[in-house]
Amino acid sequence: MVDGASRGNPGEAGCGGVICDETGAVREELCRYLGQATNNVAEYEALLMGLEAVRRLGVRRVAIQSDSELLVRQLNGQYRVKDEKLRKLYERAVTLLRRLEAHRIIHVPRENNRLADRLANRAIDRALKGSRGKGIKD
Repeated sequence: MVDGASRGNPGEAGCGGVICDETGAVREELCRYLGQATNNVAEYEALLMGLEAVRRLGVRRVAIQSDSELLVRQLNGQYRVKDEKLRKLYERAVTLLRRLEAHRIIHVPRENNRLADRLANRAIDRALKGSRGKGIKD
């Protein structure tokens, strides 16, 4: 599961991700403060953070869940990527996805993505309280 958050759009932004095993048990929780960004950029940054983490863990097959209809539809080829900033993030994501044996990108309702959302907002909250850190892990 991945999620991005932006307060102001653009505004203070963060990304969160949860890596689960085949049984649904949480293996790792990730969050990172992004500074000023749009919500769509934060969504892509969450995806990239998650893909880097599964690569580090040696995972070769993934099912990615996101509540971002834009991200899911762009990566599934249903929407074109028009925004230049998003195009660069999209291209990085596609490169990482091609390194996997198999992947699925699934749109889920916001209520099914609450943990990733909490992690994205936690990154922002911590940064605003002065404890900025790259790759905050819990």
